[in-house]
Amino acid sequence: MELTVTHHNDLANAIRALSMDAVEQAQSGHPGMPMGMADVATVLFTRFLKYDSQTPDWPDRDRFVLSAGHGSMLLYSLLHLTGYASVSLDDIKSFRQFGSSTPGHPEYRHTAGVETTTGPLGQGLATAVGMALAERHLAAKYGSEIVDHRTYVIASDGDLMEGVSHEAGALAGHLGLGRLIVLYDDNGISIDGPTSLSMSDDHQARFRSYGWDVRAVDGHDPEAVAKAIEAAIATPQPSLIACRTTIAFGAPKKAGTAASHGSPLGKEEIQGAREQLGWRHDPFVLPNEVVSAWREAGRRGAPLRAAWQERLNALPATVRSDFARRISGKLPPDFDAAVADLKKSMVEKAPKLATRQSSQLALESFTAAVPEIVGGSADLSGSNGTVVAALPILNREDYGGRYIHYGVREHGMAAAMNGMALHGGVIPYGGTFLVFTDYCRPAIRLAALMGVRSIFVMTHDSIGLGEDGPTHQPIEHLASLRAMPNVHLFRPADAVEVAECWALALATVETPSVLALTRQSVPPLRHTHVEENLCARGAYVIAPSNGKPEATIYASGSEVAIAVQARDRLQGQGIPTQVVSVPCWELFDEQPPAYREQIIDRSTVRVAVEAASPFGWERFVGEDGAVVGISTFGASAPAEKLYDVFGVTAENVVQAVLRRASKA
Repeated sequence: MELTVTHHNDLANAIRALSMDAVEQAQSGHPGMPMGMADVATVLFTRFLKYDSQTPDWPDRDRFVLSAGHGSMLLYSLLHLTGYASVSLDDIKSFRQFGSSTPGHPEYRHTAGVETTTGPLGQGLATAVGMALAERHLAAKYGSEIVDHRTYVIASDGDLMEGVSHEAGALAGHLGLGRLIVLYDDNGISIDGPTSLSMSDDHQARFRSYGWDVRAVDGHDPEAVAKAIEAAIATPQPSLIACRTTIAFGAPKKAGTAASHGSPLGKEEIQGAREQLGWRHDPFVLPNEVVSAWREAGRRGAPLRAAWQERLNALPATVRSDFARRISGKLPPDFDAAVADLKKSMVEKAPKLATRQSSQLALESFTAAVPEIVGGSADLSGSNGTVVAALPILNREDYGGRYIHYGVREHGMAAAMNGMALHGGVIPYGGTFLVFTDYCRPAIRLAALMGVRSIFVMTHDSIGLGEDGPTHQPIEHLASLRAMPNVHLFRPADAVEVAECWALALATVETPSVLALTRQSVPPLRHTHVEENLCARGAYVIAPSNGKPEATIYASGSEVAIAVQARDRLQGQGIPTQVVSVPCWELFDEQPPAYREQIIDRSTVRVAVEAASPFGWERFVGEDGAVVGISTFGASAPAEKLYDVFGVTAENVVQAVLRRASKA
């Protein structure tokens, strides 16, 4: 769509008017950024972005990420103006109100047209790297006739200040993701005031050093912006376009100041902006000719989508159905058989392995059965057991590879995984040490908030990692992750449980999973094959008592073996004792009340054991029970010594039961 300057200004001013009016009505929000970037967004959405507002989930659409999520009215204005059904004018008027489709920051699944939840700065940019990576990977698989789109990002000064921007930018440059184009809102203002208060680095030079193509333009010159985007499309490198803008462009007193960043402009200032911009319409009133022009832009991609559908329909039926299955998120029809075969094998072989090693065996099986699995590690491939010999490396020479070397970039890795999951057609997993979930946590939380299938393989899950010491030994991390809504934390006890937990993680589409795995070997505990996935219950009796139970020991992961040792001793002393393995608290919470009551057997003495913070185990053992855990940081020593020093032993479990049994 070719626009005259006057026509462009009218379209951009519609964004400005809706943004300042909505923020004013809500008495909450950020009007300055949408007003400043309205020109850039108008050029992008009317001339370049490939989308069809009537089919928001078209697989080959360009992805648009508003990393500067605080400026959400920019995106909501665009969605409304281009004709997305998800954002009506009433929704604009209900900005930041409960139940509206226009929350304070854009939320995935909440509003059609929002590709990812943003707000925590830097996350959108880092997530977009994963989207761009997934596009290249699927294009290598299915060809450019079916997968041929770009990922555009609007990022703020704050996004580029956040450390994750370094991890994401460096990774994108290394992988040569030339279909990633970042439009940087270079307005020089943050909440506290001028960015010069806290920033003197050169973002453009930094991104050039990553191997990006970098350009600078006047963000209020639509032709200059268009030429920069055209050049970015033509380059094989990822692109950063620094758009020099004025925050709250058009506001007579607050333009270019921090006063417009995170507060309503005020009625007087809004009236002055209307006059300065030449926008002579009442609040929330849009002239028909402006709406018509925007709706035409929203329909611009419909013929492209129709032509794409024809190309898809022309593919062989097997290819077409495989593409549709992968985009839908469904697993292959023979996946359950692969799970059963692996479980049978683990029962027959009864390996004594670290659960990270059992996880590697599971990956060998499941990556063969599920071709959309793409793995990686933050420079700990061997330690995590995430690398599988049959998976080729994914790099700029081969985007069809299925294993990514992320380097020491845990946060960037986790965010990129979310981007791949959001894009569709890929199931990502990535590994590091459990203690470094602290570095991944913002992205794990967003995965949970969005409900995406990112699988975090976290090994070295306790003091059992040994000599590396307290800096690497997780204590509070299991409790912390269990406290996060919509996260499945799996801590399997042996090779069979590992297979079951991996199967659950892969089959759960709208919940991220964390697999907490041991460095040290654990004995086999499941000696009989059953078709049912027992870990799906969250907790189950793994070792029954020899008679009506008088004691119940709860444990997860490597401590289940300790619990079984304690059970054997107690039964030798005449106390029938059962052991409950608790691989996933969250799945246990979803079980019927009668089953939960059966597992939390209040007629028995109840003790839990886990080589971590005891926080939360009271839900299983009650006020009169005991938890054998660790309430301090660890130490540097061999694992066996540490378990003795910190008292995570079968003998201490036995004594905890006996003390309570004697009082019963």
